[in-house]
Amino acid sequence: MTSVNTNYGAMVALQQLNKTNSELETTQSRINTGLKVSSAKDNGAIFAIAQGMRADVASYDVVQQSLDRVGSTVDTAVAAGEAVSDLLVEMKEKALGAKDDTLTTEQRDAYNEDFKALRDQITTIVDNAEFNGANLLKSGATDIVALANTDGTSTITISAENLALSGGAVTLSAAAEIDTVTKAGTQIAALETSIDNVNAALARLGTGSKALETHSNFVTKLSDAMEAGIGNLVDADLAKESAKLQSLQTKQQLGVQALSIANQSSGLALSFFR
Repeated sequence: MTSVNTNYGAMVALQQLNKTNSELETTQSRINTGLKVSSAKDNGAIFAIAQGMRADVASYDVVQQSLDRVGSTVDTAVAAGEAVSDLLVEMKEKALGAKDDTLTTEQRDAYNEDFKALRDQITTIVDNAEFNGANLLKSGATDIVALANTDGTSTITISAENLALSGGAVTLSAAAEIDTVTKAGTQIAALETSIDNVNAALARLGTGSKALETHSNFVTKLSDAMEAGIGNLVDADLAKESAKLQSLQTKQQLGVQALSIANQSSGLALSFFR
């Protein structure tokens, strides 16, 4: 039936064209953003899951930063502790040399000057073993804590190791000297104890540094896995979308032509009155 009031063919053609335009808009959005789910409107459930995972990934970045800071602090302490250990070994050599009864006073004084210079260097190293405002080796140092998970309920604690003179690990006093045979003998015993204590402290710090490194690697892998999971949920297949774009553009052109033809059909009514 031909009618000037109702053009059913045009309505159908327009509906199909509108559907094609909507699909084309969706495909173009996916190509532009690289995402098949870029907002809650696209897929509310998937978007919510992806956002939750993005929050975890962002939190793991903070955890990684905490681990890196604490790790650098511990590595600084380890380097300083190793230097202190080397100084103690050298000081023991000086003390043992000064214990020789055959030395003259002048020779023993020379040993003593070297000994005191090394002693004072320990204080300098310990005081400067600082990273980001934290020092694990000085007197009164406190433990340092790194975040280990995304809600802060799990942490990794590295204990402070006091390597200052007369600090417990290093039993030498800030006034230790070897200007006599007796003093030299006393300092040898103190140095042996100090070397053992410092090496034990270094072992603990090294274990802590390794634990931080291991957990840092785990957090990196976990974050990468979550990133990949988010991609699986929301990333668009650009090859597929590109092919679909070509198809929809052709379909759009055909839809426009079909609508044009349908709109011309109502004009046929005029031919009945010629």
